Amino acid sequence: QVQLVESGGGLVQAGGSLRLSCVASGNIFSVDVMGWYRQAPGKQRDLVAFITSGGSSNYADSVKGRFTISGDNDKNTVYLQMNSLKPEDTAVYYCYAKLRMPGQQYEMFYWGKGTLITVSA
Repeated sequence: QVQLVESGGGLVQAGGSLRLSCVASGNIFSVDVMGWYRQAPGKQRDLVAFITSGGSSNYADSVKGRFTISGDNDKNTVYLQMNSLKPEDTAVYYCYAKLRMPGQQYEMFYWGKGTLITVSA
């Protein structure tokens, strides 16, 4: 089995910073993409950022210039550094990975359980 575990969520004041981590573990052959979605109450789940094993990254327009995604391929870990946080960033943040288990020909999509980020005004 594959497990994605997020950490670093919590309560922070507007303008503050927070750093999320996500570790993929289990029977993993290769990880090709890791990233983050978020879902605020009553809203759809939106992509925040992702990074490929080659180091290419992409961001939602709403977080560009404030969030930075990075990864450690050797540890199957992705990080999300969140700066200048706003109340509208409040959401459950979900780590995801596109990876292959040994013997698999194609990538599969996996989710973490999510971690709550609350930004107070």
